[in-house]
Amino acid sequence: MMEIKGNMMSVREDVRVLDATLRDGGLVNDFYFTDDFVYDLYKANLAAGVDYMEFGYRADKKQFDVNKFGKWKFAEDEDIRAIVGDNDTDMKISIMADVGRCDYKHSIRDRADSPVDLIRVATYINTMPEAIAMIEDAAAKGYETTCNIMAISKCQERDIQTALEMLAKSSVKGVYVVDSYGSLYPIQIREITDMYLKAMAESEKLVGIHAHNNQQCAFANTIEALSIGASMVDGTVMGMGRGAGNSSLEGLLGFLKNPKYEIAPVLSFIEKHMLKLIEDGAVWGYNIPYLLTGLTDQHPRTAIAATKNHDTKYLDFYHMLLDD
Repeated sequence: MMEIKGNMMSVREDVRVLDATLRDGGLVNDFYFTDDFVYDLYKANLAAGVDYMEFGYRADKKQFDVNKFGKWKFAEDEDIRAIVGDNDTDMKISIMADVGRCDYKHSIRDRADSPVDLIRVATYINTMPEAIAMIEDAAAKGYETTCNIMAISKCQERDIQTALEMLAKSSVKGVYVVDSYGSLYPIQIREITDMYLKAMAESEKLVGIHAHNNQQCAFANTIEALSIGASMVDGTVMGMGRGAGNSSLEGLLGFLKNPKYEIAPVLSFIEKHMLKLIEDGAVWGYNIPYLLTGLTDQHPRTAIAATKNHDTKYLDFYHMLLDD
């Protein structure tokens, strides 16, 4: 029987909340956020007691056209510093480095010269050796590091175990359970989180959760992972994220009982910025195509296309997924 960690009335001092709005939310609008939006989000996160704010990807400019994306696709130190200054606060700054899409040896400079505290390395199971190399490079430069193994719903358990063994021996600070396709349910998240916790126990590394909302389980899955000992949780404002989006930051702040967390600044930010974003045409969140890709454990790219095209032939879409 897995042990429950904490209860509805207790404060878990080990929990750390990360706001991924600029990064996962950036996938909705190609990272075109105004400076006002980013600055106000930074201020809102500070006031809300958020522990980490992720400023985007550190993508390779040789691979991605800078004219087709906003600056947070590349999240350069200078652009982050223009928002946070020296970030003389308790909140830490993170960026994500994607295996194969980041020239990390050159574009990630020493921690002493950067406003960034945490490098989150994102990898698929088949690129674990490169992920480990990126983790060690970032750690040697002085950063905290975590690893997101993506699309684990598609992985063999023995491959996940091997990846976790590699990470346990590395310099990584924490490892995230990632439900990339929003296809997992709370009972599965519980079992997978337990596997991660056991694999990281001896090396005393942390376990986190990054959930997607295709089947409306992102928040429930996050709470489930927390309940058995995950301590790093991702949220985005109004759940803004690729496709069906993520667990909402405001939901998490409301759920956690630690008095350091405060939902009011995020609500004010939503009033000021998020409603306009939606009004201007940004689209994310649960719908039928996302539900169906979640149910069939498939990448949401087809559902993203169907949503963009206002395709409401849901039964045809479902049959197409079943034929894949």
